[in-house]
Amino acid sequence: MREKYEIQLAQLNSSVLSMGKMIEVAIESTILALMGRDVEAALKELGLKFLAKTIYATIAVTIMLDLAQKIVEMPDGTFYKLMGEGNDFMSLIIGCMLTGTALAIVFLSNGSTGGTDIIAAVVNKYYNVSLGKGLIMVDLVIIGSCLAVDSFGPFPVRCQKVVFGLCTMFIECNMLDFVMSWQRQSVQFMIFSKHHQEIANAIAKQTDHTMTILDGHGWFSGHPMKVICLMAKKRESPIIFRIIKSIDPKAFVSQSSVQGVFGEGFDPIKVNVKKKKEKNNNIGNNEDNS
Repeated sequence: MREKYEIQLAQLNSSVLSMGKMIEVAIESTILALMGRDVEAALKELGLKFLAKTIYATIAVTIMLDLAQKIVEMPDGTFYKLMGEGNDFMSLIIGCMLTGTALAIVFLSNGSTGGTDIIAAVVNKYYNVSLGKGLIMVDLVIIGSCLAVDSFGPFPVRCQKVVFGLCTMFIECNMLDFVMSWQRQSVQFMIFSKHHQEIANAIAKQTDHTMTILDGHGWFSGHPMKVICLMAKKRESPIIFRIIKSIDPKAFVSQSSVQGVFGEGFDPIKVNVKKKKEKNNNIGNNEDNS
Protein backbone atom coordinates (compact mmCIF):
# COMPACT_ATOMS: atom_id res chain seq x y z
CA MET A 1 0.00 0.00 0.00
CA ARG A 2 1.38 3.36 -1.01
CA GLU A 3 2.65 5.53 1.81
CA LYS A 4 0.25 8.35 2.61
CA TYR A 5 1.45 11.89 2.62
CA GLU A 6 1.23 14.51 5.31
CA ILE A 7 -0.74 17.50 4.11
CA GLN A 8 0.13 20.98 5.31
CA LEU A 9 -3.23 22.62 4.79
CA ALA A 10 -1.89 26.17 4.77
CA GLN A 11 -0.01 25.48 1.53
CA LEU A 12 -2.50 23.41 -0.46
CA ASN A 13 -5.63 23.79 -2.53
CA SER A 14 -8.42 25.61 -0.72
CA SER A 15 -10.70 22.58 -0.84
CA VAL A 16 -8.18 20.66 1.24
CA LEU A 17 -7.58 23.64 3.52
CA SER A 18 -11.19 23.62 4.62
CA MET A 19 -10.60 20.56 6.83
CA GLY A 20 -8.99 22.93 9.34
CA LYS A 21 -6.28 20.72 10.80
CA MET A 22 -3.22 18.67 9.95
CA ILE A 23 -4.05 15.14 8.80
CA GLU A 24 -2.22 12.26 7.20
CA VAL A 25 -3.99 11.13 4.08
CA ALA A 26 -3.36 10.79 0.37
CA ILE A 27 -3.74 14.21 -1.27
CA GLU A 28 -5.73 12.95 -4.23
CA SER A 29 -8.14 11.02 -1.97
CA THR A 30 -8.78 14.11 0.13
CA ILE A 31 -9.64 16.26 -2.88
CA LEU A 32 -12.02 13.62 -4.23
CA ALA A 33 -13.73 13.24 -0.85
CA LEU A 34 -14.20 16.99 -0.37
CA MET A 35 -15.60 17.54 -3.85
CA GLY A 36 -19.06 16.26 -2.97
CA ARG A 37 -19.92 19.01 -0.50
CA ASP A 38 -20.41 21.71 -3.15
CA VAL A 39 -22.13 19.58 -5.79
CA GLU A 40 -25.60 20.76 -4.79
CA ALA A 41 -24.60 24.43 -4.90
CA ALA A 42 -22.94 24.00 -8.30
CA LEU A 43 -26.00 22.29 -9.77
CA LYS A 44 -28.44 24.86 -8.38
CA GLU A 45 -26.55 28.07 -9.17
CA LEU A 46 -24.30 27.26 -12.12
CA GLY A 47 -26.09 24.54 -14.07
CA LEU A 48 -25.64 20.92 -15.06
CA LYS A 49 -22.84 21.56 -17.60
CA PHE A 50 -20.73 23.37 -15.00
CA LEU A 51 -21.32 20.53 -12.54
CA ALA A 52 -20.36 17.86 -15.08
CA LYS A 53 -17.14 19.68 -15.98
CA THR A 54 -16.36 20.20 -12.28
CA ILE A 55 -16.72 16.48 -11.57
CA TYR A 56 -14.53 15.66 -14.57
CA ALA A 57 -11.87 18.20 -13.50
CA THR A 58 -11.86 16.93 -9.92
CA ILE A 59 -11.43 13.31 -11.00
CA ALA A 60 -8.69 14.36 -13.45
CA VAL A 61 -6.85 16.29 -10.69
CA THR A 62 -7.14 13.26 -8.40
CA ILE A 63 -5.63 10.91 -10.98
CA MET A 64 -2.89 13.34 -12.04
CA LEU A 65 -1.85 14.03 -8.44
CA ASP A 66 -1.53 10.31 -7.82
CA LEU A 67 0.58 9.84 -10.94
CA ALA A 68 2.72 12.93 -10.31
CA GLN A 69 3.54 11.87 -6.76
CA LYS A 70 4.67 8.47 -7.97
CA ILE A 71 6.90 10.08 -10.58
CA VAL A 72 8.64 12.57 -8.26
CA GLU A 73 8.88 10.28 -5.24
CA MET A 74 12.40 9.12 -4.44
CA PRO A 75 13.31 5.65 -3.06
CA ASP A 76 13.64 7.02 0.50
CA GLY A 77 10.03 8.29 0.44
CA THR A 78 10.88 11.98 0.00
CA PHE A 79 10.09 14.07 -3.06
CA TYR A 80 12.61 15.18 -5.63
CA LYS A 81 13.30 18.94 -5.42
CA LEU A 82 13.85 20.30 -8.90
CA MET A 83 15.04 23.69 -7.63
CA GLY A 84 17.40 22.17 -5.07
CA GLU A 85 17.57 22.55 -1.30
CA GLY A 86 16.74 25.90 0.25
CA ASN A 87 14.67 27.16 -2.70
CA ASP A 88 11.24 26.47 -1.27
CA PHE A 89 9.91 29.97 -1.99
CA MET A 90 11.10 29.89 -5.59
CA SER A 91 9.36 26.54 -6.00
CA LEU A 92 6.25 28.11 -4.49
CA ILE A 93 6.29 30.96 -7.03
CA ILE A 94 6.75 28.66 -10.03
CA GLY A 95 4.14 26.20 -8.76
CA CYS A 96 1.58 28.95 -8.11
CA MET A 97 2.07 30.42 -11.58
CA LEU A 98 1.38 26.99 -13.07
CA THR A 99 -1.64 26.25 -10.88
CA GLY A 100 -3.06 29.77 -11.39
CA THR A 101 -2.81 29.35 -15.15
CA ALA A 102 -4.38 25.89 -14.92
CA LEU A 103 -7.26 27.25 -12.82
CA ALA A 104 -7.88 29.96 -15.41
CA ILE A 105 -8.06 27.35 -18.18
CA VAL A 106 -10.60 25.38 -16.15
CA PHE A 107 -12.75 28.46 -15.46
CA LEU A 108 -12.55 29.59 -19.10
CA SER A 109 -13.93 26.16 -20.01
CA ASN A 110 -16.90 26.83 -17.67
CA GLY A 111 -15.78 24.38 -15.01
CA SER A 112 -13.98 24.31 -11.69
CA THR A 113 -11.84 21.99 -9.57
CA GLY A 114 -14.39 21.84 -6.75
CA GLY A 115 -14.10 23.19 -3.22
CA THR A 116 -14.08 26.94 -2.75
CA ASP A 117 -13.65 27.38 -6.51
CA ILE A 118 -17.40 26.84 -6.74
CA ILE A 119 -18.04 29.57 -4.15
CA ALA A 120 -15.89 32.00 -6.14
CA ALA A 121 -17.73 31.07 -9.35
CA VAL A 122 -21.13 31.70 -7.73
CA VAL A 123 -20.00 35.09 -6.39
CA ASN A 124 -18.55 36.01 -9.80
CA LYS A 125 -21.84 35.12 -11.48
CA TYR A 126 -23.93 37.56 -9.47
CA TYR A 127 -21.45 40.27 -8.44
CA ASN A 128 -18.71 42.25 -10.13
CA VAL A 129 -15.98 40.37 -8.24
CA SER A 130 -13.22 38.59 -10.13
CA LEU A 131 -12.61 34.89 -9.54
CA GLY A 132 -9.20 35.61 -8.02
CA LYS A 133 -10.60 38.13 -5.54
CA GLY A 134 -13.40 35.75 -4.64
CA LEU A 135 -10.92 32.98 -3.87
CA ILE A 136 -8.76 35.38 -1.85
CA MET A 137 -11.71 36.41 0.33
CA VAL A 138 -12.60 32.78 1.10
CA ASP A 139 -9.08 31.42 1.47
CA LEU A 140 -7.93 34.34 3.62
CA VAL A 141 -10.31 33.24 6.38
CA ILE A 142 -9.36 29.58 6.02
CA ILE A 143 -5.61 30.12 6.00
CA GLY A 144 -5.73 32.67 8.82
CA SER A 145 -7.68 30.24 11.01
CA CYS A 146 -4.70 27.88 10.95
CA LEU A 147 -3.06 30.09 13.59
CA ALA A 148 -5.58 28.81 16.10
CA VAL A 149 -4.96 25.11 15.38
CA ASP A 150 -2.43 23.65 17.81
CA SER A 151 -1.81 20.55 15.69
CA PHE A 152 0.15 22.70 13.25
CA GLY A 153 2.93 22.95 15.81
CA PRO A 154 4.30 25.78 17.93
CA PHE A 155 3.09 29.30 17.22
CA PRO A 156 6.24 30.38 15.28
CA VAL A 157 5.87 27.34 13.04
CA ARG A 158 2.21 28.12 12.49
CA CYS A 159 3.08 31.70 11.53
CA GLN A 160 5.59 30.43 8.99
CA LYS A 161 3.04 28.10 7.43
CA VAL A 162 0.41 30.82 7.30
CA VAL A 163 2.86 33.19 5.57
CA PHE A 164 3.63 30.53 2.96
CA GLY A 165 -0.09 29.86 2.58
CA LEU A 166 -0.89 33.56 2.08
CA CYS A 167 1.89 33.89 -0.51
CA THR A 168 0.55 30.83 -2.29
CA MET A 169 -2.97 32.26 -2.29
CA PHE A 170 -1.91 35.74 -3.47
CA ILE A 171 0.32 34.57 -6.35
CA GLU A 172 -2.06 31.87 -7.56
CA CYS A 173 -5.18 34.09 -7.48
CA ASN A 174 -3.47 37.02 -9.19
CA MET A 175 -2.15 34.68 -11.88
CA LEU A 176 -5.70 33.40 -12.30
CA ASP A 177 -7.08 36.92 -12.79
CA PHE A 178 -4.24 37.85 -15.16
CA VAL A 179 -4.87 34.90 -17.48
CA MET A 180 -8.65 35.39 -17.33
CA SER A 181 -8.35 39.09 -18.22
CA TRP A 182 -5.86 38.35 -20.98
CA GLN A 183 -8.15 35.80 -22.58
CA ARG A 184 -11.26 37.97 -22.23
CA GLN A 185 -9.79 41.17 -23.64
CA SER A 186 -12.11 42.91 -26.07
CA VAL A 187 -11.38 45.35 -28.89
CA GLN A 188 -13.40 47.86 -30.90
CA PHE A 189 -13.12 48.04 -34.68
CA MET A 190 -14.03 51.08 -36.73
CA ILE A 191 -13.97 50.02 -40.37
CA PHE A 192 -14.20 52.63 -43.16
CA SER A 193 -14.81 51.02 -46.53
CA LYS A 194 -16.86 51.39 -49.72
CA HIS A 195 -17.49 47.66 -49.48
CA HIS A 196 -18.99 47.86 -46.01
CA GLN A 197 -21.91 45.57 -46.83
CA GLU A 198 -19.71 42.72 -48.06
CA ILE A 199 -17.37 43.09 -45.10
CA ALA A 200 -20.25 43.14 -42.61
CA ASN A 201 -21.86 40.06 -44.17
CA ALA A 202 -18.57 38.13 -44.09
CA ILE A 203 -17.81 39.07 -40.46
CA ALA A 204 -21.33 38.14 -39.35
CA LYS A 205 -21.11 34.80 -41.13
CA GLN A 206 -17.67 33.78 -39.83
CA THR A 207 -17.76 35.22 -36.31
CA ASP A 208 -21.50 35.41 -35.47
CA HIS A 209 -21.02 39.03 -34.37
CA THR A 210 -23.54 41.78 -35.01
CA MET A 211 -22.41 45.24 -36.03
CA THR A 212 -23.62 48.82 -36.14
CA ILE A 213 -23.41 50.78 -39.40
CA LEU A 214 -22.73 54.47 -38.82
CA ASP A 215 -23.10 57.32 -41.29
CA GLY A 216 -19.83 59.14 -41.90
CA HIS A 217 -18.79 62.07 -44.05
CA GLY A 218 -15.30 62.60 -45.45
CA TRP A 219 -13.93 66.06 -44.70
CA PHE A 220 -11.43 66.16 -47.56
CA SER A 221 -13.40 64.31 -50.24
CA GLY A 222 -16.82 65.50 -49.11
CA HIS A 223 -18.24 62.09 -49.93
CA PRO A 224 -20.52 60.11 -47.59
CA MET A 225 -19.00 56.98 -46.05
CA LYS A 226 -20.43 54.07 -44.12
CA VAL A 227 -18.54 53.06 -40.97
CA ILE A 228 -18.77 49.61 -39.38
CA CYS A 229 -18.59 49.66 -35.58
CA LEU A 230 -17.77 46.22 -34.19
CA MET A 231 -16.94 44.79 -30.75
CA ALA A 232 -15.02 41.53 -30.65
CA LYS A 233 -12.69 39.45 -28.55
CA LYS A 234 -9.02 40.27 -29.02
CA ARG A 235 -8.26 36.72 -30.10
CA GLU A 236 -10.68 37.21 -33.02
CA SER A 237 -8.68 40.15 -34.41
CA PRO A 238 -6.63 38.13 -36.96
CA ILE A 239 -9.83 36.62 -38.39
CA ILE A 240 -11.48 40.03 -38.78
CA PHE A 241 -8.38 41.61 -40.34
CA ARG A 242 -8.13 38.69 -42.75
CA ILE A 243 -11.76 39.19 -43.81
CA ILE A 244 -11.30 42.93 -44.33
CA LYS A 245 -8.12 42.53 -46.35
CA SER A 246 -9.61 39.82 -48.59
CA ILE A 247 -12.57 42.06 -49.52
CA ASP A 248 -11.09 45.58 -49.46
CA PRO A 249 -7.30 45.87 -49.07
CA LYS A 250 -7.62 49.68 -49.12
CA ALA A 251 -10.06 49.84 -46.20
CA PHE A 252 -9.21 52.17 -43.32
CA VAL A 253 -9.41 50.28 -40.00
CA SER A 254 -9.06 51.53 -36.45
CA GLN A 255 -8.62 49.01 -33.64
CA SER A 256 -8.67 50.06 -29.98
CA SER A 257 -8.72 48.19 -26.68
CA VAL A 258 -11.74 48.66 -24.45
CA GLN A 259 -11.91 48.31 -20.67
CA GLY A 260 -14.99 46.13 -20.74
CA VAL A 261 -17.83 45.07 -23.02
CA PHE A 262 -21.13 44.04 -21.47
CA GLY A 263 -24.28 42.71 -23.03
CA GLU A 264 -25.36 39.93 -25.36
CA GLY A 265 -22.42 37.84 -26.51
CA PHE A 266 -20.08 39.36 -23.90
CA ASP A 267 -20.00 39.63 -20.12
CA PRO A 268 -23.30 40.25 -18.31
CA ILE A 269 -23.90 43.49 -16.43
CA LYS A 270 -23.39 42.61 -12.75
CA VAL A 271 -24.95 45.48 -10.82
CA ASN A 272 -28.03 45.61 -8.67
CA VAL A 273 -30.79 47.90 -9.91
CA LYS A 274 -32.69 49.72 -7.21
CA LYS A 275 -36.42 49.12 -7.30
CA LYS A 276 -37.34 52.34 -5.52
CA LYS A 277 -39.18 53.81 -8.51
CA GLU A 278 -41.15 50.63 -9.01
CA LYS A 279 -42.25 50.66 -5.37
CA ASN A 280 -43.27 54.33 -5.65
CA ASN A 281 -45.30 53.55 -8.76
CA ASN A 282 -47.07 50.71 -6.96
CA ILE A 283 -47.90 53.03 -4.05
CA GLY A 284 -49.24 55.64 -6.49
CA ASN A 285 -51.39 53.06 -8.25
CA ASN A 286 -52.84 51.88 -4.94
CA GLU A 287 -53.73 55.47 -4.01
CA ASP A 288 -55.42 56.00 -7.39
CA ASN A 289 -57.43 52.81 -6.99
CA SER A 290 -58.55 53.85 -3.54
